[in-house]
Parts: sequence; C-alpha cells; structure tokens
Amino acid sequence: MKWINAIPIIDAMNLASVDLNLLVVFEALYETGNVTLAGKRLNRAQPSVSNALGRLRLMFQDELFVRTAGGMVPTEKARTLIPAIVAILDQVRETLDRDSVFDPDRAQGRRFTLAASDYADIVLVPHIVRHLRRLAPGIDLRLCSLDRERIYAQLDNAQVDIAIGGHLTPPKRMRVVPLYSEDFVCIADRATLPAGSRDAPPGTLTLQTYLQRPHALFVPSNDGSRRGVIDQKLAAMGLSRQRSPTS
Repeated sequence: MKWINAIPIIDAMNLASVDLNLLVVFEALYETGNVTLAGKRLNRAQPSVSNALGRLRLMFQDELFVRTAGGMVPTEKARTLIPAIVAILDQVRETLDRDSVFDPDRAQGRRFTLAASDYADIVLVPHIVRHLRRLAPGIDLRLCSLDRERIYAQLDNAQVDIAIGGHLTPPKRMRVVPLYSEDFVCIADRATLPAGSRDAPPGTLTLQTYLQRPHALFVPSNDGSRRGVIDQKLAAMGLSRQRSPTS
C-alpha cells in the first residue's frame, strides 16, 4: 500500500498538526522549481507559497529547496521525501476522484482550452465539437496550436487543460489516455523499385531499398529539426536513411 511507504515522512510528528496543503505546495515546488510557477499552478499568490515553504522547512527541519540562478533546487532530503509525498497525494486524489463525477449538463459557462496539432485539428476536433454540442452545450471550447516546447509548462500553469498530439513524452505526473494508433505508410513509385528476389516479390520496398532511396522528411515540430520519428527508430538499430537536399 502507498500509505505504508509514506509513513516515514511523518515519523516523530503529530499527524494532527500536519497540513496536507503543505504537501501539495512541496510537490508543486519540486516539479516546477519556481515559487511563482508553483503559485500559478495552485492558484495561490507568491507570498502564500513562500509562507508555505517556510512552514515546510520548519516541519522537516531542512532547507528543502535552495534558490539558485536556475531555480529552486531540491536538497538531498527533499529528493528523499518526494516519492512518499507523491504517493500520499496520489492516494488522496484517487479517493476523491471516485466520488467526483463530471456532469457536462452542469458545466454551464465553463471554458476549456484544448491544444492540438494540425493533424488533430483536422481529424479529431470536428468530432469533439459535435459531441460537445450534444452533451455539453454550455461549455466554451477554446482551441490553440500545440506548442511542443511549451506544452508541459502550459498544462502545469493551467494555460491549457488538455493536449492532443502524437509522439509526446509527458512527465509521469500528467494523465495520458491513448486515443488510437496508426501505422506509418511509405509512398514510392512502384516502377522504380527493384525487380524482386527470392525473399522479396516484385515491387516490394525492402528495408535496404528504403534506406538507399532519397526521402522527403516531415517533422511534426517547429524547431527546425532535420530528424523525425523514423530517424530515431533507425538510429536505435544503427541505421540511417538518405535525405534529399531539400528535406
């Protein structure tokens, strides 16, 4: 049980004197490394977070987070405490979520911000809007472009409520729900493919042929990268592909 693993953090403390909200602040500070960002995530003013940090330091008799040029860096004791604190908060959230059911009929006037890739805009968003009109007509849906470099900070800061996109690697604290899976398809001119062999029928695009041919590269990001998901998979196999000068 998660509660058993979490017991050491309150050893020698009076449980009745422990404010659970302090642990929420601890988690936010650990994950953001910034008092202001932690406050935004928790919808609390910066002085309130600073005050909570002071109480946490007194509670655990440790600095916990040290201010540096790169942000608030956790101490060794903070790193030791975080797994148990996360376990406690996850247990509480799971318990509360069991009895917390979202009722779209009562969500009048609420706005949700959805960040989606261009592909999701075309394939999924029309279906989402259609369902919302039928199930939750009082909800206001705001759409924005998925910024892969900033999306996790936007989710942390409540600038975005939900993100839809492929090839994302969100941190463990974020809930991920697979929507569907797809296969990659390679388009090639059959007339230019090898005549075939004993192991490959005529017109078959083998891995060796695929690697030797020039490629047009599509990268679903705006960082100027010349590598895509396929390149990452090939690199793991010790392989690389040809790319045309304009790719």
